[in-house]
Order: sequence, then structure tokens, then C-alpha cells
Amino acid sequence: MARPPRSHPHFHIEGGGKAEAYTSPRSPRDGLPPARARAAHAQKLQQSLNTAVAAARDKLAQRNPEIAEGEKGFYLEFNLDAGDRGFVDALENKPGKIELVAVRPQPNADGMISATVFVPEGAAEFYNNRVEAYRTQESPKSGRPKNERLVARIEDVRLAAPRSLFTDDPANFPEVGQVVWWEVWIRDDRLIQFRHVAQRLNVAVKEHTIRFPERVVVLALGDVAAVTSLIDNSDAIAELRLAKDTPTLFLEMPAAEQMEWVGDLADRVIPAGAMDPAICILDSGTTREHPLIEPALAVDDMHTAVDAWGTADTSYWSGHGTSMAGVALYGDLEAALATGEQIQLTHALESVKVLPPAGENDPLLYGAITAAGIGKAEEFAPGRPRVFCMAVTSDVGLARGRPSSWSAAVDQISYGQGDRRRLIVLAAGNLRDEIDVETYLDANDLAEAESPAQAWNALVAGAYTDRITINHPDYVGWVPVAPAGDLSPASRTSGIWDRQWPIRPDVVFEGGNYAHDGVNAASAIDDLQLLTTHYRPHMRMFESFGATSAAAALASNLCAGIMVGRPGLWPETVRGLTIHSAEWTQAMRARFDAAGTQTQKMAMLRRYGWGVPDLGRALMSANDDATLMVEDALLPFKKDKGGIKTRDMNLHALPWPKAELLALGALDVELRITLSYFIEPNPGERGWTRRHRYASHALRFAAKRSLESLPQFRLRINRAAEAEEDGVVGAAAGGDDWVLGQTRDRGSVHSDIWRGSAAALADRDAIGIFPVSGWWKEKPGLQRWDRSVRYALIVSLRAPGAAVDIYTAIANKIGIEVPAA
Repeated sequence: MARPPRSHPHFHIEGGGKAEAYTSPRSPRDGLPPARARAAHAQKLQQSLNTAVAAARDKLAQRNPEIAEGEKGFYLEFNLDAGDRGFVDALENKPGKIELVAVRPQPNADGMISATVFVPEGAAEFYNNRVEAYRTQESPKSGRPKNERLVARIEDVRLAAPRSLFTDDPANFPEVGQVVWWEVWIRDDRLIQFRHVAQRLNVAVKEHTIRFPERVVVLALGDVAAVTSLIDNSDAIAELRLAKDTPTLFLEMPAAEQMEWVGDLADRVIPAGAMDPAICILDSGTTREHPLIEPALAVDDMHTAVDAWGTADTSYWSGHGTSMAGVALYGDLEAALATGEQIQLTHALESVKVLPPAGENDPLLYGAITAAGIGKAEEFAPGRPRVFCMAVTSDVGLARGRPSSWSAAVDQISYGQGDRRRLIVLAAGNLRDEIDVETYLDANDLAEAESPAQAWNALVAGAYTDRITINHPDYVGWVPVAPAGDLSPASRTSGIWDRQWPIRPDVVFEGGNYAHDGVNAASAIDDLQLLTTHYRPHMRMFESFGATSAAAALASNLCAGIMVGRPGLWPETVRGLTIHSAEWTQAMRARFDAAGTQTQKMAMLRRYGWGVPDLGRALMSANDDATLMVEDALLPFKKDKGGIKTRDMNLHALPWPKAELLALGALDVELRITLSYFIEPNPGERGWTRRHRYASHALRFAAKRSLESLPQFRLRINRAAEAEEDGVVGAAAGGDDWVLGQTRDRGSVHSDIWRGSAAALADRDAIGIFPVSGWWKEKPGLQRWDRSVRYALIVSLRAPGAAVDIYTAIANKIGIEVPAA
């Protein structure tokens, strides 16, 4: 049976959520500390503390007042039983100005963590006093030793060294005498004094910085001894990481044969208008002189993050920026060449060079260089709607999804201080190793998405492929590695990321395939790649292109199409529509259908994201497939005498055509919901405990069930929020015929599908959007608790084969006229 055409624009509703007072009660946490021989444990810890404090006082006495700045103090490193990580927060003491600065797991010690705190000289006896109270006093209420929950968890304590502040992989800690660039994470408001101390110690510090709510990140050059001197002479350093090497790009693909149709296509191209959106490509520069690039890229829209680099593309990066530009502008160029029809460009290009033109560049803080590049484009054309596209990635310092300074900077840029949000498309990154034909998907699942794809607010594109036809005579007998509709052999995933981090990729686009003959290594042959523009048009016009770079360019092209089709939508909404329009291919769906557990579903979601987006689905509805787009906001938190508490949830009443749905009875229908919002990051590594969450806040959605009253629905949401506070992610999503259920609630975009009868859907006429905690709530001193948060809620009702016009029924409920087809 033929489906109705997509001829109606989606419904767009601004606001409409009814705010309701709401707060989730806190349940006491039970986590019991390890059993201890009380006196012996106290004696051991006091001996360790006395040794550490004595050594610290000796160091403080040797500080050179002509070098040192800041409050005199020292760092202690505690080894603790992880248990409930919330107990790590008890190491802090604000009245004593004792701050927890870094938390990391101990290698080869399951369940153990190391926590480092800064202790002012005046609070040197704080922990000794706590241990003494544990040894000699009991709590009046429980009869248990005082401070037992903290002290009993401490295995040992020592004076901290640079390793204690190093939160990258311990195996990467530099050797003695090895000079490296360090990412130095500075405690709040101490950057100036850190620079003073570094200057006096002749330690080079880069001018570039990245600012976060409680940390500033800079690069410093030195060996371990230099870093030790910085630590000993200031109170500024919170943690240390390694600066990331030059980003890796994967572009070792053979060139396409020279073609002679460029003049024909250039004559058929109609440029976009001056007010149309742009795709801003952050890459190696772009060759504007290419006849297919020139109509879309003005001279004034070519920028560079560092003036000395210039704006032109270079051979060092194999013309990667120009290849990105061709795909971002035309998609797969082969289709545009073959059509013979006029090509109306609906968006322009901007180019920002964020990679050096050749050779090795002094390490730069890539978050800062990304921000500088974006700033150049926005400074020249501040009012232009745009999507930023970056396929530059790095495999240095990956940590199973933990944010890097680069990815956190992307989140910060996207959030834009809450008043200037930006849509940034990133590539998931590509595999470097030789492809094992028999187990290529295992390799994809084990190769984690590269930095900065850990960013929560970005749209991250992976690569799938439909390309399986090989015609070239040189490859007779070769066969494709990936079957049609499955993951491209080049694409990375988040299969090994820790469960609390976002799903990556979000979506997948065509990234080409590999082929093999059973003897030679698998190769990305031209027949299985995309066609794009070459950076040296005087030598040849076209280049083959693929992997997640091509996928990211295609993703930015689709996002620009949404911005053209529905001007004025929020970046959160454009991202949400992209994901909402995605569907799994038959090959992907077969693997999802075979996944019997939530863990197996999560593995598939972390491989494929939400599938392959479609511009038609993103923009247009049909009579049997209607979509509502809601852009709204809520106040998640409030302050009262008891501290910061959750404040509002929004209840959205859906204009469901109940009579029509009931008339369809047992007909299978589908409800899809996508919630998209941006968070403000706080990336300092302090164990990601409840107080030290990375995200400023989180939102969740819950749909009213059939036969569930509104009061029952509200009660369920409150219970779900309480469970989320206790670490039960997805508490509002379990069961009830959702495809993903609890699996969906990771990161800052959540999408899921409910399937059932039309009669059962008739009563599912409300969606609740409610907040769960983030650092805005847990850190009242940073005064973010009163900020409003925006979100895009996208809801689709699909009834394939329905005998009624669902779209018109909803339009009548809303009171709008249905546009003529």
C-alpha cells in the first residue's frame, strides 16, 4: 500500500508547557563503610598524616617568597574505598578552605580511588582532628564512631606529588627529565598568580586559555621537576593532563580520475542568497579557486585561527578542508554532476583554518583554537545563521568517554553562556589499524570515538555505508567488507565508554566502504567512496573521500537544510530534528531486534546511534505521520532555606485525535519522542560525584500511560526523579513497550519509540519534562541555580496504513489551517 506523501510542514509550537511546582525528595544513602579495627586504623592514619604534614611544613619553610604566590598550603593524596563516590565530597571543608581538586581510579586496584585535596597551612590539623574524633568519640544518635563513613573508607594518605594531580592515563605520565606540554587546570581566580610564578621559574605558558565555571586551562612547557616547582610555589593547580598532539585526520584514500564536467556543473549552479545560512568548516583551509567552491565561498568568509597560517588549503593535510567543503556544499558530488539540471545552492560556505599549513606546530590548546576560529567567522558576519562542522579529531588522552578540555570547550562554545547557542557537528573519528575482514565490527566497537566527540552538546556523526558495487577492472574478484546498510569499517563508536557518558555517534551518514580480495589488506577503493572537490584544481578537479569526515560534512549539509526549511529554529531543535528523523537501516534493525537485553541494546545504540537521518522526515509530515515541534523552557531549581531544590516540571498536553485513534482500535501505531537541550560543562576531574557532576543539569521526559490519571502520572515522575538522584538513570523510561527504555537517558539528547495499538495511544496525551540534578544544584556558591533552561521537544505520531487523516485531525485540535498539498 502506497504511503501518503510528505507534503505538510511539521507543527511548530512555541512554549505551551504548563509549569508545575515539583521537587523530588531525597532518600538517605545507605552505603556502609568497610569494617575496621577502630584503634589500629586510626593509629595508622594518624601516623601517615603526621608524616605527610611534617614533610609539607618542611617544604613550606623552604618556599622562596620572591617566587611564591597565593595562600601557603600543600596537597594531600588520599587512597579510598570507592563505595559510594559521594563520600569523596566529605574530604572538602569550605570553612577551612580545603578543596577537593582531583579524583582518579587507582590502576590495578578495583574499587579504589585516589583523591587529592589542597590544604591551607592554617588547616593542617583538620584531618588529624577528624581521625582523633573517630578514635575516641561516638555519635549521640547512632552510637557509631564519629566520622566513620569517611575515615573508615581511607586506606592511606600521603603528601601529594605531581602524579597525584595527573588525571590522564597513569601510563602516560612523563619520564624524569622529559619535557612536555602540560594541560594545567587552574583553580578559580588564580590564573594571574600562576602566570607570575611560572614566569619567575622560567616555565613557558601559552596565552591561550579555556574558561570553565571553576577552572581555567592553560598549557605549560616543562618536565616533572618544573611542574613540582609550580606546585610547591603556588596554590593554583587543581589537576594536570598531557596536552594533546596534532589532531589526526584519516585521509589516505586514492584519488578519483580526472573529470571534465566541472564547467558544465558550474554553469548550472545558482548561489545561495546573502541572508541564507552557512556551513562554517573548521579544518585545513579551503581552495576557493575551485570552480565548484567559488560560487559559495566569498573571499571575506575565509578565515584562519592564527594569522600566520593563511587561509589556503595545503598538501600536508591532503587537501582535507577542500574535500570537506565539496561534500558540505553538494553532498556526494557525483549526483550533482549527473543530473544535468540546475543546482540551487541553499546555503553558503565559510572556511576557518584551524590546522597549521605544514609540519609540526607548537602544541595549542585545541579548545581555545576552536573557539578562536569560531570567533573569527562570527566577528565578520555576526547575524548569519550557521552550522559549524569539524572533522578534526585526536586519539590522544581518550578515557572511555570522559570529557577532555577540547570536548568541554566545544560544550562551552555550544552553550554560549546560555544566551548564544551554537550548533556544532563533529566526526566520531576513524580507525587507524588494518581492517580485519572477519571481525571488523568488533574492531569498531573497541575503537572509541575520538576527542572532541565526548562533547554533550554537539551532533556527532559516525559512518555507515550502502556502497557495495565494485566496477573497476583492477578489482575483479574483490568484495565489500561491510554489507549494505551496516557500519562503515572506518567508523569509531562509544562501545567501550563508561555508561554515564553520551551515546556516540548520535547519527550515521554515508562514509564509504572497504573491499578485499581475500589476500590483500582491505582497502578504501574509489568505487566505494564519495566524490568531492580536489584542493589543486589546476592539477585535477575531483577527489575520492569517505569515512567519518565525509559523514560529518553530510550531517552539516542536512542541518543547513533544516535551517533553510524552517528559519529561526533553535540549535537544540535542529539537532533534535536531525536525530528524530533518523531511522535504523534493515541491517541495523536486524541487530537491534536480536538484542534481547538492555545491555545489548545499549551496545547497538553506541554503534549506530539513532540511525540514518532524512531531510524529508526532518521537515515534513504526512497524513499518517504527524510531527509536533515544541520549543520551551523551564526553571529547574529554586533556592530556599533548605538549600537548592528542584523547582518546576513542564506538563505538555498533546493535541491527540482521540476519536480517530480509538476508531483505529488495534491497528499498530508508533509514538516517537525526542528531547534535546544543551548543558553548561564543568569538566574538572573530581571523580564525577554527585557534587562534581560534569553537566549543569539534566532533563528527562516521561509519557503518560494509558489508564494512568494525571495525578498518578505526576507521582510517577516524582518517584523517577528521586531514583535519578540516587543514580538510577532512566527511572522514568523503564518497561511499557519503549524500544530503548532506560538506555535512552545518556547525554543531553534523548530519543525513543513506543509501539502499540492506536486505542492504547489515545490516552497517552501528556508528556512531562522534568529536571534532575547537576552542578547548578549541587554548587550553590556558583550561583547558577536561578537560570532558565531551554529545550526542544519533538513528538511524532505514526500510523502507517491508517484509514484516517491524523495530520488534519491534529491541525483541527490546534486550530490551524492545513496547507494545500
